[in-house]
Amino acid sequence: MPTAEQLTLTDEESRLLQQGLIEWSGPARCTEEFAVAMGFDGTEDLNRRGLRIRRALAEREALDPLDWARALLATELAFASDVVGSGYEWSTTTGWPDDTTVRVLRSTQLKLIRTVAPLVGRGLGTRAEAER
Repeated sequence: MPTAEQLTLTDEESRLLQQGLIEWSGPARCTEEFAVAMGFDGTEDLNRRGLRIRRALAEREALDPLDWARALLATELAFASDVVGSGYEWSTTTGWPDDTTVRVLRSTQLKLIRTVAPLVGRGLGTRAEAER
């Protein structure tokens, strides 16, 4: 599995992930449960950790695999979901046209999939063992 240091995003890919996280502080409507499903401890953690991840992306700092997964999933949901995310309004609220977003999102997914896929069911998308 690639380490965080081996992952290299283009400026455009990095900006897209940053924008996806920003949407959760604005037009996207997150619940505690959705924040947990995206790998955060809750909405407060989404805001706090999301800011830290955005800064790391902007500064080209290494992220651990779970933070890559959080950024990718948060962006995918903010872009695609009209129920909890920005959805239909994405291009209006971000300035990113849908066709550009899909192109950049797909290239980002291809780079991150080997890092984030092993996390599903182990820290991402599931409740902690004690909460079951």
